[in-house]
Amino acid sequence: MNTIKIEQHPSEETLKKAGIRTWPIWTKEESEFDWYYDRQETCYFLEGEVTVTPKDGDPVEIHKGDLVIFPAGMSCTWKVKNAVRKHYQFES
Repeated sequence: MNTIKIEQHPSEETLKKAGIRTWPIWTKEESEFDWYYDRQETCYFLEGEVTVTPKDGDPVEIHKGDLVIFPAGMSCTWKVKNAVRKHYQFES
């Protein structure tokens, strides 16, 4: 089963080592939508609160300060409860 991995409040050293602060930024207002990950995505939440529910899986709460990996091949529903601003990078 594909699982969402979350590291809460990673160190600044971890963020620098991965170059996360140089990644593009994605924003989204409060909303709900379906999504499919054709590639793995790693992202770092600068703002917001989201519940992501994988198809046939349990809801996962994501908050400001979370470093998250969404696996390739996962279908899910995003419920953006508070507007999101995040750095992101897709696996090439």
